[in-house]
Amino acid sequence: MSRKYPIEKIRNIGIVAHIDAGKTTVSERILFYTGVSHKIGEVHTGDTVMDWMDQERERGITITSAATTTFWVPTYIDHAQTTDRKKHEYHINLIDTPGHIDFTVEVKRSLRVLDGAVVVFDGVAGVEPQTETNWHYADEYHVPRICFINKLDRMGASFWDSLNSIRERLTQNAIPIQLPIGLESAHRGLVDLLRNTAFEFNGEHGENIVEIPIPDDMKEEVATRRHELIEKIVEADDVLMSSYLEGKEIPLSDLKRVLRQAVIANKIIPIMCGSALKNKGVQFVLDAVADFLPSPSDLPPVNGHDMVTNEEIVRHPNDEEPFAGLAFKIAADPYVGSLTYFRNYAGVMKRGSYIMNATKGTQERIGRIVRMHANQREEVEEVFSGEIAAIVGLKNTTTGDTLCVPEKPIILERIIFPEPVIGIRIEPKTKADQEKMGVALHRLAEEDPTFRVAGDIETGETIISGMGELHLEIIVDRMKREFGVEASVGRPQVAYRETISGEAEAEGKYIRQSGGRGQYGHVKLKVKSLERGQGFIFTDAIKGGAIPREFIPAVEKGVREALDKGVVAHYTMTDLEVTLYDGSFHEVDSSESAFKIAGSMAFQDAAKRANPVILEPIMKLQVIVPQDFLGEVTGNINSKRGKIENLGDRAAVKVIDAQVPLAEMFGYATELRSMTQGRGSFTMEFSHYEPAPKNIEQQIVEGKRK
Repeated sequence: MSRKYPIEKIRNIGIVAHIDAGKTTVSERILFYTGVSHKIGEVHTGDTVMDWMDQERERGITITSAATTTFWVPTYIDHAQTTDRKKHEYHINLIDTPGHIDFTVEVKRSLRVLDGAVVVFDGVAGVEPQTETNWHYADEYHVPRICFINKLDRMGASFWDSLNSIRERLTQNAIPIQLPIGLESAHRGLVDLLRNTAFEFNGEHGENIVEIPIPDDMKEEVATRRHELIEKIVEADDVLMSSYLEGKEIPLSDLKRVLRQAVIANKIIPIMCGSALKNKGVQFVLDAVADFLPSPSDLPPVNGHDMVTNEEIVRHPNDEEPFAGLAFKIAADPYVGSLTYFRNYAGVMKRGSYIMNATKGTQERIGRIVRMHANQREEVEEVFSGEIAAIVGLKNTTTGDTLCVPEKPIILERIIFPEPVIGIRIEPKTKADQEKMGVALHRLAEEDPTFRVAGDIETGETIISGMGELHLEIIVDRMKREFGVEASVGRPQVAYRETISGEAEAEGKYIRQSGGRGQYGHVKLKVKSLERGQGFIFTDAIKGGAIPREFIPAVEKGVREALDKGVVAHYTMTDLEVTLYDGSFHEVDSSESAFKIAGSMAFQDAAKRANPVILEPIMKLQVIVPQDFLGEVTGNINSKRGKIENLGDRAAVKVIDAQVPLAEMFGYATELRSMTQGRGSFTMEFSHYEPAPKNIEQQIVEGKRK
């Protein structure tokens, strides 16, 4: 079977933004205008297609990224004159991502496999904290973007303030390709600067796009902004630049062609505008997706490495290449079991074929392949390069694993996820729940790489960790609804870490003599601290065969197990390097287990001498309050060991940006409500770890002992 759509007509895009900027509302309009749904779903009425989970509809927020496939013919194509609609149709794979920081993993893994993104902004708030985080993820993966300033019908909306916040906090490459006609209740349409034409959106759902004259009071502004836009575009092309300097009129097709190249190269970020809720501007966002965002063939080939030799391998987005794909999301489906979402980077995956999980070194047979429409499934026989789909029933695949043909193995770059910052103790209510809880937690941990399950070695209790209180609340709720597990949970606890602030050396000797063969392991280690966020590095510096090669992995394993226990208060240790530089062995008595124990002993001894400290998670906090309550709120933040970094203005309110230890922030929502008569709001996300003050460290150690 050959592909229905040429690869140049495929767009893999994500809708990303801060919570409440209108991502799901934009996605629902896209589904309506492209004919996937015949009724517009609304977040406030709980009938959206993309937010299909019960927990999402009850809370009015997106929790899990939902994928769908749709098709679009741009608005400027004359449908009456077109006999072959397919010729102009674009195949769009769309992922609607969450905006809440607790579910940031969904954004990161989606951006890893997407070719472009539509970043949605609240026209009143402009750039918000989670927008910045998502923007940095997109920078990390070099994802081309277009921006949509939404909610321009809201009281206090300002297109220019929002644009300035994008330029100040995200990128200087942002430039409007549209201007709004009217704001707040007067918002009625937009001016397309490339076409130099104004439009209104009529009909019950804004489906009738009507060309209107540019309002007289906007003509001067439109001329100025169009001049700026054309100058910015021609800067990217020498031929157009010389034509422009000669005073020639640049054809629209050339402007769009060069703008597309600049967007794909991340040199220009087009800014669009409208109101998704009032059905204004979304069709033009789809046009921009088709015109300016890349197809898989517009991007560089994907790089990987050979499993054995570690040599670099390149795979091009071509159906003739050997198949290579990346599993980016695992989901439990109540009807078909485990679903593995994957992006096909090269080759063709066919139903019934065998694939290799190169990351795990295992082979599996492809039983069923489905194309997802939120929580609905469409069976397909094969998936071509550049497409996104899901496989039913893979056994050993987890997020970030590479899937490939067994004859041509390749490992693609993995996705690195943030560490959990908060934990709670959980215990089943009955014996029957106890048996089901283990299965439920295992399945949920497979789905979500930022959710961890561990046992407390001192108390024997189960501790679940995640990115925030809401994240864990949703996990417990899903256990109850999807797996029928009733559980009691404790109070949230901070996920502290430990590290060292100095350097030290130590040796570990494990010698046991019994009647038969004994045990002998002897290692010498150096430990030194690393920069924050560098994790753990193990360096093998053994020379002259002081320790045989086969025992060195056992030493590393012993050190890694000791890392999990910590030396101050038994929290996991991080940001340090361990160098194995010497040791000795016994021809008969040495074994892997002996060297593992010796490595663990040596590391614990060295870590205790290297000035160990406790690290606490620091959160980035943004509080929005009326001017009257500013003093009380800032004083409260200072009392929580917070550092205020910026005080800004937004419409009639004050915006406080601060960094505060997570340990001080439990129950802050209630505190803020009482301080501001319910008029204050805040958002919080993880920023970094830093050493806890000595008095706090002492309290943490004593609390752990209790």
